[in-house]
Amino acid sequence: METKTINLRVSADVADAYESASEEEKRKLEALLSSRLREAVQHRKRGQSLEEIMDEMSRRAQERGLTQEKLNEILNEE
Repeated sequence: METKTINLRVSADVADAYESASEEEKRKLEALLSSRLREAVQHRKRGQSLEEIMDEMSRRAQERGLTQEKLNEILNEE
């Protein structure tokens, strides 16, 4: 699969967490983000608004047990 680099604005704490992650963790985060962005693009093609897409992604993550606390732990792992 061909890849391209893009720039995204994120909060400083998220950027710091990413920058301090190991190369393996970075690859996993990049794969996760790529997957979610691909999903968002597919939903947009079906006419969903970005807000609807984000609400659906949030709902599905919560159904799978992701809480704000768990998300914070993941983002703050060193």
